[in-house]
Amino acid sequence: LTAWVEGRVQGVGFRWWARARALELGLAGWAENLEDGRVRVIAEGASAACGELLALLEGTEAPGRVVRVTHRWDEPHGGLTGFAER
Repeated sequence: LTAWVEGRVQGVGFRWWARARALELGLAGWAENLEDGRVRVIAEGASAACGELLALLEGTEAPGRVVRVTHRWDEPHGGLTGFAER
């Protein structure tokens, strides 16, 4: 899963929150701030868990204010361990 989260999502603990949710779901990957103000989330693991993470990213419990989440499903590359904030 690659998701781009738009809104007020930088400087509000969003990456930390996304990391915590991903680890709870057993996912590997990272969340990073982009120069245009969005946060990109890369997550690999069980497809159901990735779907749950996507639903959480789109939900109302995330810190800040999420305006829109766009995403795409890719083939996993593998080799990822843990979940990082970049």
